[in-house]
Amino acid sequence: MTRIIDTLDEIAGDYSTLLCDLWGCYHDGIRPFPAAVAALQRYRRRGGRVLLLTNAPRPAASVRRFLDAMGAPADSYDAIMSSGEACQRAIASGTHGRQFHYVGPSRDVHMLTDTGREPAPLDRAEALVCTGLRDEETETPEDYAADIADWVARGLPMLCANPDIVVDRGHMRLWCAGAIARDFAAAGGEVIWFGKPHATSYEQSFALLAEMAGAPVPRDSVLAVGDGIATDVKGAVDYGVDACFVSGGLAAREVGSDPEHPDTARLARWLEAEGIAPHYTIGRLR
Repeated sequence: MTRIIDTLDEIAGDYSTLLCDLWGCYHDGIRPFPAAVAALQRYRRRGGRVLLLTNAPRPAASVRRFLDAMGAPADSYDAIMSSGEACQRAIASGTHGRQFHYVGPSRDVHMLTDTGREPAPLDRAEALVCTGLRDEETETPEDYAADIADWVARGLPMLCANPDIVVDRGHMRLWCAGAIARDFAAAGGEVIWFGKPHATSYEQSFALLAEMAGAPVPRDSVLAVGDGIATDVKGAVDYGVDACFVSGGLAAREVGSDPEHPDTARLARWLEAEGIAPHYTIGRLR
């Protein structure tokens, strides 16, 4: 049974480190949530460490620039680990080939070009790199049915830089790379996943935390915070890390009419249906 808390302060003293999700937890894609920022600043002033762990399909340096542009205070976190960073490292390594066909918005094509590679046409590609829909505001995953059939027929594996299915930007819900990869896998395609809930995301995060701390960080001293039940929460639980579910994010409509305070009964029924039991639930990070 998840414990519903009102503020991070109620449990903050039990953990030395937070793995904090970004989209839907720290910001809405347009601006930071003031209460979330204040909570993380307070946590750090008390000696805690904050690693922003995100499924953003771009390198950590790009995520930092994105946060700076929206006015996110630098003293609200210590470091960033992104699924895009992990995917870009895999591209640069050559493990999956050297010719990649790019699928996603033009703004993220630097996932390839930063490594010295240019997007390849399908007839020369050894693999696909997917960062999202080409036009996330007008397209849906159904628009990619013909593409997916072609990719599967060609036998191309897909590197998915963002496992998220949907994300909320302000009041608009947008499809993510995970939706295309999900349909590609269902059609028989091979997907190489980067980011939450996959174990590599947490292995990389704990390696970075160990570098920062100068010693391995015990899993029981780390709390994962996020609004994605199938990514943030499932990934943490599977990896043996306590999780705090932010119910006022993606699941806000499922657990009551007040995003700040989930309805206890509706929350319990929904979590049971999802088959996942976070240690804690909070309406919004504060």
